[in-house]
Order: sequence, then C-alpha cells, then structure tokens
Amino acid sequence: MRLAGTTAVVTGASRGIGRAIALRLAAAGAEVALWARDRQALDAVAAEIAKAGGKAAAFECDVSDPAAVERAAAHVRTAMPEVRTIVNNAGAVLRKATAEIDDAEWRRVMAINLDGTFHVTRAFLVQLTRTGGRIINIASRAGREGTALLAPYCAAKHAVVGFTRSLAEELRTAKVCVNAVCPGSVDTAMLREGLPGARPEMTPDDIARTVLFLATDAPDALTGTCVDVFG
Repeated sequence: MRLAGTTAVVTGASRGIGRAIALRLAAAGAEVALWARDRQALDAVAAEIAKAGGKAAAFECDVSDPAAVERAAAHVRTAMPEVRTIVNNAGAVLRKATAEIDDAEWRRVMAINLDGTFHVTRAFLVQLTRTGGRIINIASRAGREGTALLAPYCAAKHAVVGFTRSLAEELRTAKVCVNAVCPGSVDTAMLREGLPGARPEMTPDDIARTVLFLATDAPDALTGTCVDVFG
C-alpha cells in the first residue's frame, strides 16, 4: 500500500490504458480521481475499484477545457487526500492525410493530447511541489518517431515529450519527478482507430505496471526521461 493516504489523478480513466492504470494505483493504496468525458464508464471503473477494496471518485471532465479542469481540480483538492501522483493519459487520435485535415480536427488532437496535459499538470503543481510528487505523462512511440497519416497525433506526442523534459528540469529542486511513458502497440480502441490492422504487442496492464513503477519504486534521480515500452 505504498500510495496509501494520497490521491492519484488519472485522466482518460474510463477505458483502455487509463482504466488499467487506475486499477494498479488503487491496488497500491491511492485514492484515485478518475477523469474522462464518459461518466457512465467512469462510474463502472470506480465500482470495480470499490469491489476490490479500493477508493475512487469519478469526475466528468474534458481536459481540453481549462475551466472544466480547474473545476474538477478544485473538487479533488477539497474532497480527497493530497495529490501525489498525476497521470496525464487522456488522448485522441486522427488518421488522415495531412492535406485533408481541417483546422478543427488539428486543434482537437492538439487540445486533448497536449493542452490537456498542461492544464491538468498546472492545476496540481502547488500540491505536487509540497508532496514531492510524481507526474507521469503518457506519450507514445509516435512521440519518438514519425508515422504516416498521424501527423497531428505525432506532433502532439512529440510536444508532450518536450514538455516532460522541460518541466522535469524546472521541478528538479522541488523533488518532483516528471517522466513520460512511450508505449508501442497496445490492445486498445485507440490503436484500432489510429493503426487499423496493427497487431498489439502489449495489454493496457503492461503500461499500467510501468506507470506504477514510476509512481512508486523509481528513484528520485529518474526524471525527465521517456520510458520506451516497445521492442
């Protein structure tokens, strides 16, 4: 129960990787603030955690909306234990030729993947610097390499990696560790949307176990890095 008495905020927690991360962090003792846009799915994850003896609260929130993020963050700060762990997992993908992408489509992918990571992180920085917390950003192999027909997703995830590295240096003296996880092919709906026909190399729980290590056993010196989880 290494995270007992603390809160872990997990975005995109209603399914896939986010759900698996929430289950792992709850099993480690954290009270988990589950964030996503699908309230019904969030409630199902919260019930699953409660059935296993853990604690979780569901927050319907669009991380691309800074006002919505602040409202949800205010509830977490007042109703839950102090936040020690943030997992920025919410994401969106678009598979389309660049010449055919309109401004709204581009902005949506950037807003959820990149802006959301910034909004959520900013909302909890005061608590995290007080607790010596851990920020874990879910990037992607697409944040390390280029992939045809995924230009906005690749651009956003490359930016998440850059944000991770910069913030780690900024918070180094505060003893806040900031790292990114860059998964390859994971068996999720997003993979099937972004890369139809891809053969998943991993399950969501493979990524959740990596996140749990970064949230608990990873040394303080491990910060500003990208953990590549692909062969």
